[in-house]
Amino acid sequence: MRRVSRRTFAAVALSALVTAPGAAAAPGSRPQLDGAAGAAGAPGARAGGGLRGVWLATVDNRDWPSKPGLSAGQQQKELIAYLDRAVRDRLNTVILQVRPTADALWPSPHEPWSKCLTGTQGGSPGWDPLGTAVTEAHARGLQLHAWFNPYRIANHADPAKLTASHPARKHPDWVVRYDGKLYYNPGLPQVRAFVQDAMLDAVARYPVDAVHFDDYFYPYPVAGQSFDDDAAYDRYGGSFDDRAAWRRDNIDKLVRETAARIRQIRPGTQFGISPFGVWRNAADDSSGSDTRAGVQSYDDLYADTRTWVREGWIDYIVPQLYWSAQPLDQQVPANYAVLVPWWAEVARGTKTKLYIGEALYKAGDPEQPAPWHDPAELSRHLALAAQYPEVQGHVFFAAKDVAADKIGAMARVIADHYQRPAKAPR
Repeated sequence: MRRVSRRTFAAVALSALVTAPGAAAAPGSRPQLDGAAGAAGAPGARAGGGLRGVWLATVDNRDWPSKPGLSAGQQQKELIAYLDRAVRDRLNTVILQVRPTADALWPSPHEPWSKCLTGTQGGSPGWDPLGTAVTEAHARGLQLHAWFNPYRIANHADPAKLTASHPARKHPDWVVRYDGKLYYNPGLPQVRAFVQDAMLDAVARYPVDAVHFDDYFYPYPVAGQSFDDDAAYDRYGGSFDDRAAWRRDNIDKLVRETAARIRQIRPGTQFGISPFGVWRNAADDSSGSDTRAGVQSYDDLYADTRTWVREGWIDYIVPQLYWSAQPLDQQVPANYAVLVPWWAEVARGTKTKLYIGEALYKAGDPEQPAPWHDPAELSRHLALAAQYPEVQGHVFFAAKDVAADKIGAMARVIADHYQRPAKAPR
C-alpha cells in the first residue's frame, strides 16, 4: 500500500506526473473544491461522519515499532501513543499490519514472530502485540482492523535468511522469486489454504473488527521480468482461456474463501480490501475510469476489484486514490476528481461500503508535485468526496505521517471535517 514498499511503488511513480492543482468535476456535476470545506452547510460538511481510519504499518518498521529490538515496554508505549493520537485526532479506526511478510505479530502456530519486533525473525518479543492492540483500541472506542499481506514472504530473495522453521523453507515449491523478493505462488491451492489458515488464526483468537488486505496480490509488474508460475498454470489452468484469467480466478477464490471463513469463525467481523486505485483504464475497457495509469489492478495485479464490490464478496473497499485533484481537462495519468465518482458509481446499489485511501504521506514531501505542498489539498479531497453519498469514510496513510503532520495537512482535515467524534460504521 502504499506503504514503504507499496506506496512508493507504482502509485508514487504515477502521481509524480500529476503537477497542476485545480478544481474538479464529476459526470453531470461540478464538484466544488474551493472555499471553507467542512464549514456548516458547505461542501464537505458530511465528510465528518463515517469511517476515519489510519494505517499503522509494521513492514520494515515503517511506522511501528520505530526500530527492531526495543523492549516490550518500549514497544507497548509507542503503540499506545499511536492509539492515543488517533483518539486525539478524532479518528475511529486503526488498521494495524499484523502479518507483513509471512510472519506474525501474535503467537501464531503457523508462522514465526515478525522480524520487525526483535530484529530476528522468530524471536519472541515477550508480549502479544495484536492482543494488546485489540484490547487497548477497544478501551479507547477505536476499531482495530487486522491488516494481512497474503502472499508476500520477504523483501529479499534469499530463503536462507528466513528462520529455519519457516513454511517457505519447508515448502520451497510454494515459493517464487521475483524482483529480488520472495512470494508464495497464488496459483497453488495448498498455498491458498495455508495463507488462510495462517491469517484466520488471528481472527479465531482475537475479536478484531475486520480482516484487511492491501493491494499486494500478484506482485506489481517489473519490465523484463516474469512471475514464474508455469508449472502451476500447466497443472491447474487448463480450463481457462489464458493465464491472466486463471490468475484472476486464483485471487477471486482467495477473496471468496476468506470471506466465507471469516463468517464461519467470527460472525460480524468485517472483511475489507484496499486495492490500487485504478481498476482499468477506459481505453482498455469501456467500464473503466478516464485514466491513463501505467498500472491497472485487473490486468497487472490480477485483482478484479470491481467484481468484488458488485458481487458483495467484501464488506468494504478502500481504493488507494493517491493522486491530487485536478481539473478534468488536465492530461494526467490519474486524477482524484475522476476516480472518486468512478468508484462511487461502482459501489452504488451494492452492499459494499466505499472508503477512500488518502496519501497523507505525500503532504509536504519535496519530491511531490505542487498540490501536495498545499496544506489544504487533503481537506479538499474530503470536501469533494462528501458530494458522493456512496463515500462513507477515509483512511490515511500512514500513522507516522499523521503524528508528524509536516505541513499541517492532517490538522486542516481535522479542523474542517472532524470537529466532533464519530463512531466507525459496522
